[in-house]
This record gives sequence, structure tokens and C-alpha cells, in this order.
Amino acid sequence: MAPAHIDTRSSVTMDAIKSYILRHGLRPGDRLPTESALCADLGVSRSSVREALRKLQALDIVTVRQGSGSYVGDMSMQPLVETLVLRAALDDINGVQSLHSIVETRHALDLGIALPLTRAMKGTSNPQLWELVNTMTDHAHSGATYLDQDIAFHSGLLAYLKNPLMHQLVAAMWLVHQSVTPQLAAASRQEMEDTAAAHAAILRACEAGDANAYAAAVDAHYEPLMAIIEGR
Repeated sequence: MAPAHIDTRSSVTMDAIKSYILRHGLRPGDRLPTESALCADLGVSRSSVREALRKLQALDIVTVRQGSGSYVGDMSMQPLVETLVLRAALDDINGVQSLHSIVETRHALDLGIALPLTRAMKGTSNPQLWELVNTMTDHAHSGATYLDQDIAFHSGLLAYLKNPLMHQLVAAMWLVHQSVTPQLAAASRQEMEDTAAAHAAILRACEAGDANAYAAAVDAHYEPLMAIIEGR
């Protein structure tokens, strides 16, 4: 375990590098100064800079390329995803408790965008999304799963919001969801059909600009999944 004073120096240097990125208006992919230049600019040792860069890379704030230097990272949700996946794996009851929390979070996110989404989609026509709904319905009738279509459907809805952060949050929840889902009992054909029908109701409500109908359809969408998680 590293001494406390080393961790403190590293944390201070991490904050200084993040502040440098903000002060200079750097964007993902922009190159950072060399280690020696950062040492001079920040007034810290090279070992502190290296340790800070290593930790920032783990958070996807910085990318270190061997022989090329350091760059501003993508700042994605990947570190969050990896932490949640590990937490779910360590959870009691085979990770079902974590999945319950993840599904509740997804549910809340979907309900939270009811007004902006239905306003943005009111009066629109979405043949590609309807094709996904029809595919989900066909798969449900035959007892086949449709996870890829489900993800594509929700991504298609979020595209109307022009909100990259929301898109990343939902995508992160999906990735964690997929990592734990194999531990659950398989959904029945009726549950898959109900979920497919809920997707149709969600899209219908969005195109009609009806936030209340959208919220009711979202509740119906999550009900079969929550029933499986809770063993109902």
C-alpha cells in the first residue's frame, strides 16, 4: 500500500492536471504537454505526474500512448460500467440485488425524459423504430430473445434528445444489465410478448406527444422484468 503522503501528492497532481485541461479548453484527443513540461507548469515532481497520469488513464480522463505522449481521454462511462459490473458480481443473491437497482435506475431515467422526448417526437414518423418493434414482436411470438433490438430501440429514442450524457448513462446501464442478466431465469413467452407490446405503446405515445401514455407504457415495459427479478 502506498504511503498516505504519496497518495495525497498524486491526488493534488490529478486535480492540477484536470484544472490544466479546463484552463486550456482541451478536448478529447487533444495532446497534453510532456511530463517535464507538466512538472514545470504544475510545480510537482515527475513521479507525481506519472502516478497522476496513470490514475487519470484508469478513469478515461487521460490516454497515454507509448512513444507518443499523453492525450485527453474520451471521458466515457466505461470506468463506471466496470465498477458496477464488479459490484454486481460480488453482490449477494447472485447479483440480482444489483440488477434490481440497475433496472430501477433505467426505469427512472426513462420516466424522467417523458416530457422532452414526447415533445421532440410529437408528429414524427419513425419507420426504422417500428421495424425494430415488429422484429421484437415476431421474436417474442417465436420465443426468441431480442436484446439487440431493444437496445437499438431505446438508442433511437434518445437520439431525439441531443443529450450525449443521457445517452452515455443509459448505455452504461445497459452494459451492466447485460452482464448480470444471464443469472436470471429466462423470460416466458408471455412476458416477452408483453414487453414487445410495451415498446409499441412507448413509440405510439412518443409520436402522439402524449407524456402520460408514454409513462404508462414505460411502467408496462419494466413490469415483466421486475417480476422476473423479484421472482413473482
